Amino acid sequence: PPVMLVELLFQAACVSLFLSSGQGRVYPARKKPASFAVERRRVGPHVCFPGSGSGCCPGWMLSPGSGKCTLPLCSFGCGGGSCIAPNLCMCPDGEQGITCPEPPGTCGEYGCDLSCNHGGCQEVARVCPVGFSMAETANGIRCTDIDECQSAACEGMCVNTEGGFACECGAGRELSADRHSCRDTDECQATPCQHRCENSVGSYRCSCRPGYHLHGNRHSCV
Repeated sequence: PPVMLVELLFQAACVSLFLSSGQGRVYPARKKPASFAVERRRVGPHVCFPGSGSGCCPGWMLSPGSGKCTLPLCSFGCGGGSCIAPNLCMCPDGEQGITCPEPPGTCGEYGCDLSCNHGGCQEVARVCPVGFSMAETANGIRCTDIDECQSAACEGMCVNTEGGFACECGAGRELSADRHSCRDTDECQATPCQHRCENSVGSYRCSCRPGYHLHGNRHSCV
């Protein structure tokens, strides 16, 4: 027991000597280097010591707009949500988590293909736009325009367009509100005559009040 007491007294003396002689050096050594302070002012919040890539702390990256470490990273992706903090997603349903659940796929009768970009891949329906027919070939799905003029009920002329069709009417006639039938254009609405105007199918005729006769230009009255 006396030996253990001597050892304890010796350790206490060492600690006392260390605190009395080294106290002036311990706290200054814990200050951040001057270069780090400059780096922090230059890059902004969430900055760690140089040597860790961009200087940003883990879970953060440089924002393209400000060039500061303010953009959080979500390692697992957020799907349809947004990354609001390191590995924390805000999902469309208002829930938060390390990732967001993918919405149920609705690919229809033709199944799915993968559409990939720099953000990852997602399943997309293998269907063609309205007005196109689908044919599956060895090189994948091919969508071809449907010629609706073969079955369209245009009173005048039918013009096939990409994904649809348009009806047109001849001179002196215009398309009705139903976009299929034609009606006579009332040229008299544009007041082409000096005195009187009489509309006719596909044309019009000018006349003058009593005491005047029609000029040779068929519009003015003399």
